[in-house]
Amino acid sequence: MGPLVRRDLGLLALRIGTGAVLAAHGTQKLFGWFGGPGLEGTAKGMEAMGFRPGRPSAVLSGLCETGGGALLALGLATPAAGAAVAGNMAGAVSVHAPAGFFNQDGGFEYPAFLGFTAAAIAVAGPGRYSLDHAASHRLNQPWMVATALTASVLAAAAVIGRRAKGKAEDDAQQ
Repeated sequence: MGPLVRRDLGLLALRIGTGAVLAAHGTQKLFGWFGGPGLEGTAKGMEAMGFRPGRPSAVLSGLCETGGGALLALGLATPAAGAAVAGNMAGAVSVHAPAGFFNQDGGFEYPAFLGFTAAAIAVAGPGRYSLDHAASHRLNQPWMVATALTASVLAAAAVIGRRAKGKAEDDAQQ
């Protein structure tokens, strides 16, 4: 087995594994599948974490995970999918950061890992065993990587900044 085949098989395994985990988490948020809270429970949780309004935040987060995860697994629109997931995970990191790094202590280790993995897949590309490859990479152009990741960083910064401002206002009122 040559190095290119190994690389493409590795990307396929990474995409499917990461995408499936993300899609499962997203369906917990949106539909309550796999023991998740569903949209109403997620909306309440988002409000409690400082993401306001809660319902649109829950929908967007669930869509980024479900849709981004499914697209990553398929290797379709890989730059946009990876960027959407990475931005969403940046928001999750902002929630978990006060608890430190390790997941066992409630830290940001797990969402950071998923976000970096999604961003790395966006940069590396989906490999030959993907729908992007089958579609002649129409949705996986080099300029799309930089554009999608830049848009994701800007959107995540805005969401995290808005959350921080709201939490500061809440703290001042107490």
